[in-house]
Amino acid sequence: MARALVIINCIILAIGNCGGPLIMRLYFNNGGHRIWFSTFLETAGFPIIFIPLLFSYLNRRRSNNNEGENTRFFLIKPRLLIAAILIGILSGFDNYLYAYGIAYLPVSTAALIIASQLAFIAIFSYFMVSHKFTPFTINAVVLLTVGAAVLGMHTDTDKPVHETHKQYMTGFLVTVAAAVMYAFLLPLVELAYQKAKQPMSYTLVLEVQLILCFLACLVSLIGMLIAGDFKALPKEAREFKLGEAMFYVVAVISAIIWQGFFLGAIGLIFCASSLVSGIMISVLLPITEVLAVIFYHEKFQPEKGLSLALSLWGFVSYFYGEIKADKDKRIQEEAQVNSLPRRTSRSEC
Repeated sequence: MARALVIINCIILAIGNCGGPLIMRLYFNNGGHRIWFSTFLETAGFPIIFIPLLFSYLNRRRSNNNEGENTRFFLIKPRLLIAAILIGILSGFDNYLYAYGIAYLPVSTAALIIASQLAFIAIFSYFMVSHKFTPFTINAVVLLTVGAAVLGMHTDTDKPVHETHKQYMTGFLVTVAAAVMYAFLLPLVELAYQKAKQPMSYTLVLEVQLILCFLACLVSLIGMLIAGDFKALPKEAREFKLGEAMFYVVAVISAIIWQGFFLGAIGLIFCASSLVSGIMISVLLPITEVLAVIFYHEKFQPEKGLSLALSLWGFVSYFYGEIKADKDKRIQEEAQVNSLPRRTSRSEC
């Protein structure tokens, strides 16, 4: 069951991680300009979570009726609820930073920058949830950081023609900030699980995701209200290059795909750790890169190639380090078991 959950969350995360940036860029490429609206779409699909929660509730009620116990729809307790509210608010602002970056950067460039978050996740995980550093982890952190820095060189060759250099650099820096902030949020979610003081289950993970997205949506709606998005959206829909109907289709699909990303990310934190979740997000980088080049004909300059190579080198280094550490741990545990005094049976006496 645990392995099945890992596989399911990896598939959901893959769809959201690769499809989310592409569908968001589709909105901006065809006349979309509302960044807070794009931010809202990243978490607007949260009502979908009520479907698995309902099935879980019916299953628990059936079991509890047999035992004569009452069944609550929500399992979350105040301690974890408060943590989820705080993380949800922070997620709302992080989503805005990411949407701002996608508005001004090619998808392939944004994906390479986001890949650097694995380095920050490793650092935050070390301090927040006591994940250990190894030489391979340090090597991966350095390579991913350098890979992101390489993208800052010769940016004029990657800049879309309708944008100024200032807009491009602002988008670049804001995307870096989004990567750092999300790298902080993943270990924060893991820390909330550890400090929850209640048994964690996948149903509880879904409830946390529901609260996170609801609060992030509230932040986005307030931003939309202040920015005047509600007044501007009807006109923007009419002027959308793909047609008014496609404007709303793109919005709905975007909300659904992004929900897969967030659900898969926190699901992997529950099944494994925040680092594993970050690694999975980063490993999908080459797929996002290829899809961006295929669908949007984005340029793939030498700087992107070098950055991609450094990032992949960093991933391989980290994976090898984790596999080696796991193998050493098993050998050490076996050695400890073998060193224990063996009880002598009566037949041996």
